[in-house]
Amino acid sequence: MSSFTVTSSPRPTAFLTLPQAAEYLGLSANTLYVWRHRRQGPPSFLMGRRVMYRITALDTWVADQEKADSRSNLALSPLNRRPERRVSPRHP
Repeated sequence: MSSFTVTSSPRPTAFLTLPQAAEYLGLSANTLYVWRHRRQGPPSFLMGRRVMYRITALDTWVADQEKADSRSNLALSPLNRRPERRVSPRHP
């Protein structure tokens, strides 16, 4: 008769505190705090008295930042457009 032990792995955390989120993003906690105060940066919320970040929201926010940057998104790069002619304003 063989015996085996069923081990359950710990459930992955879906939320991070502000310092954990800062580490996850490679930022200082102060930067993330200032962004939250200015209503910039990734979405956050209060859970009790703690500021929390959903990991999926952090990943989505990073992906959105990449899409909005012309260095990462060639469609936004000004180097891929034809030069525009300057139009001098007409003076009355």
